Amino acid sequence: MPLFDNFGRSIHDLRISITDRCNYRCVYCRTGTNGAAYAELPFEDYLRMARILVGLGITKIRLTGGEPLLRKGIVEFVRSLAQLRTLDGKKPEIALTTNGHLLAEIAQPLKDAGLDRVTVSMDAVDPDRFARITRVPNGYESVLAGVRASRRAGLDPVKINCVLLRGFNEDQIIPFGMFAREERVVVRFIEFMPLEEDRVWTPQIVVTLDEIVSRMSEYLPLEEITHQRSETARRYRFSDGVGEIGIIAPVSHPFCGHCSRIRITSDGKLRTCLFSVWDHDLHELMRRGATDEKLTEFIVKVMEKKEERHHIGEPGFVPASRTMVHIGG
Repeated sequence: MPLFDNFGRSIHDLRISITDRCNYRCVYCRTGTNGAAYAELPFEDYLRMARILVGLGITKIRLTGGEPLLRKGIVEFVRSLAQLRTLDGKKPEIALTTNGHLLAEIAQPLKDAGLDRVTVSMDAVDPDRFARITRVPNGYESVLAGVRASRRAGLDPVKINCVLLRGFNEDQIIPFGMFAREERVVVRFIEFMPLEEDRVWTPQIVVTLDEIVSRMSEYLPLEEITHQRSETARRYRFSDGVGEIGIIAPVSHPFCGHCSRIRITSDGKLRTCLFSVWDHDLHELMRRGATDEKLTEFIVKVMEKKEERHHIGEPGFVPASRTMVHIGG
């Protein structure tokens, strides 16, 4: 039976964080003093959760972290997920979000196991700036090698996610446009959200969709591409047809009305929204011996509580109960 929330939204996208450990300490994400805060589960537990949710209409599964490639056994886990079948009898679409540092050597094995697409988080195309952001020396070349290995493996379209912060890296907009064209990848800019450990977010830090389009158009004209209602990104191509960018604008252009996502944290909690102020402990039910039927009932009831929208920037806004790295990007 397909899964819907109380606002009539079809829930068909699942994000599973398989660790909140990370080998980068990006300055806008981690303070540098906090490491992993939550447990990791055995892959078979995530697989059981995924199997039940696919039986409820999930068609897309994205593995996130932390940095998911830090988990040994991820190739075998992807292979197991690829054996699941949707309500239409098809393999679910399987994607991965990674910082790309460890991607070069594992891209082809992941593709062979059943991975369909990869998204690489990358906030600068200048090696020195990249090192200052990630606080990891010499990481840029490793990530670039991972991006290119993903393209060779056929994990297309390879997407690059760049979080923009005013006064920090908004001068990378045009260089990323050039990068999209040269490397034949889709670059997606993300408006900065209040999900960082330092809790320093203000509306003034956000580089908005309209500003990004204006700045990129100084380089080359853009044409908007039609996108699906549940897609988070507004899509644009350059006027000469070479290169695509996307803009994910949850602050200036919220898309909550078409949200199709449910999230599982590394420790097995369900989250119905990035900005939820509570978790729903699916793994505790499993630990107590709940049957698949009981877990299904629990998931359906949780989805009835899915929030209508977030309230970023509004008076009385309450930050999410977890920061992004501990939820799963």
